[in-house]
Amino acid sequence: MDDESVLDQLRTFVAERDWEQFHTPENLAKSIVIEAAELLECFQWHDVSNMADVQSELADVMTYCLLLADRLGLDPRHIIFEKLETTRQKYPLEKARGRSTKYDRL
Repeated sequence: MDDESVLDQLRTFVAERDWEQFHTPENLAKSIVIEAAELLECFQWHDVSNMADVQSELADVMTYCLLLADRLGLDPRHIIFEKLETTRQKYPLEKARGRSTKYDRL
């Protein structure tokens, strides 16, 4: 996936509708939580949900995450790689493999 192309298309979409005014960091963060709840709702009463609904809600979550990172001047790839490295240190392979135990209890 070409992240810049996705981000460019999102920026264009938002600009065409003059929605930047509504995309404060707070509003975008709220939207992430709301859309994440809608994603979770797809799995509320059963293990396997309608994949079209899951795909749509997941796209909404990802869209708002990208818009928030962009608004804050953050590079999504950079912050993901940075967090991955931090998590890699918290959960060393030899202690964490196959376990869901929190890092401070490994």
